[in-house]
Amino acid sequence: MNITRSTAVTRRAWWPIMAAGALLTGCAANGSTPPLYQWDGYQPQVYEYLKGQKSPQEQIDAMEQARQQVLAKGNRLPPGFHAHLGMLYASVGKGDQAQQELQAEEQAFPESSTYMDFLLKKSRQP
Repeated sequence: MNITRSTAVTRRAWWPIMAAGALLTGCAANGSTPPLYQWDGYQPQVYEYLKGQKSPQEQIDAMEQARQQVLAKGNRLPPGFHAHLGMLYASVGKGDQAQQELQAEEQAFPESSTYMDFLLKKSRQP
């Protein structure tokens, strides 16, 4: 009789764990949710920037191409894309384009406004 009672208690103890596992498995299996942003082209350029093996103009060209591809697919650019591109434009002396990109970053991601305002102010200084 103790064996049967012990088995029943063990089964009750495992029931919440098994239910949670099934629930989490069901959520993980749903792969139909598209990503919020398309990161293609952005992350490799940040890496190239940090390595310093490509010129800023080469990076600008690659990012502009990535922008066209992302927007053509109807996807959104990720956070930091406009800001990074703006800083690249500033590094090659294209201040107007740099400001345009920094403002675009601020519009797309209002939480970045403090930092974008700082960069915009800095870019206006000689």
